[in-house]
Amino acid sequence: MPFIPHTDEQQKAMLKEIGLSDMEQLFQDIPPELRTSPDSTIEAGKSEHEVRRLFQQLSCRNAVEKTCFLGGGFYDHFIPAAVDTIISRSEFYTAYTPYQPELSQGTLQAIFEYQTAICRLTGMEAANASLYDGGTALFEALSMALNITDKTKVLVDEAVNPVYRKMLRSYTANLEIDYKEIPAVDGMVNRDQILAELNDQTAALILQNPNFFGIVDDFTDLVEKAHSVGAISICSIYPFALGLLKTPGEMGFDIVTGEGQSLGLPLSFGGPYLGVIATLKKHVRKMPGRIAGMTRDTEGRRGFVLTLQAREQHIRREKAISNICSNQALCALGALVYLTLLGKYGFTEAAETAAQNAEYAYRKLTEIPGVTGKFNAPFYNEFV
Repeated sequence: MPFIPHTDEQQKAMLKEIGLSDMEQLFQDIPPELRTSPDSTIEAGKSEHEVRRLFQQLSCRNAVEKTCFLGGGFYDHFIPAAVDTIISRSEFYTAYTPYQPELSQGTLQAIFEYQTAICRLTGMEAANASLYDGGTALFEALSMALNITDKTKVLVDEAVNPVYRKMLRSYTANLEIDYKEIPAVDGMVNRDQILAELNDQTAALILQNPNFFGIVDDFTDLVEKAHSVGAISICSIYPFALGLLKTPGEMGFDIVTGEGQSLGLPLSFGGPYLGVIATLKKHVRKMPGRIAGMTRDTEGRRGFVLTLQAREQHIRREKAISNICSNQALCALGALVYLTLLGKYGFTEAAETAAQNAEYAYRKLTEIPGVTGKFNAPFYNEFV
């Protein structure tokens, strides 16, 4: 937890108040062999991450903190202390997007910069101010596809996160659409069946990369086929992986969604998290949620505004394209700060570390007699 150390004068005053002469007397009940030397020093030039790792190694003697291997879309990544410090500032400490943007230029600029970062990360042309979580974002992308194409058939790869698929089934239960999940083959997308199912009635093809099993794929061929029949292609992503992998934009996807928790947000027992959605410029008027834009006033000064608001519920009410009328602005700010602190090369290095750790864990586990990998395919960050 971030804190400011006490000064020597403050320490002496507190020790005097409790009747002690020096700090060592506070720890005299701890056996000497379990204590570190008070003269121990940390080498100069250590990064925050290295210093934190050092103290984590020392704290491991207590055997209380467990390493999390749960995965499934939510991960316990290192988060620089500066992320929490910046998003805790009173100027930012609200999750709400202002309705009077001219009074909140700092907040709107932060949202604009977040949108820019997401576009660069995914290879898309436009992003919104965020949604509630990855599952919500995926359904909103499906809703976009239905509105854009005016078709009713939806194909979903079974290797998409099962929580997301459950949400899709729930949201679409009372819609007059043909919702179909395509069984995976050896943990991967069933290309033959999807190619056979794609036709001129298909509104959307939903895929995930890396998928729920961690398997990495190139969906360029399926995206091209979807486009040939007039369908919208949607890719659910693990944003961290884009530090290494081919972007959805490079594969030709129309809409990209994802869970942004890995971008500087703690697990926090399930939330709050961050729904990421980005699309092509030609589809931006069908995208839900708030969108911050940059403009110039009559005197030529740069300003930030909420743009294309005619799409939204507070203006169009029942004619709005979505009932989403807010976002996760504070979490989006955390993601922006995280990406900015790491930078292009730092983010790539972090993505490489995640890949290397997964490969190392897989190799060590499969060296155990009787333990084998279930799927024979390249993976990222997690595996079966």
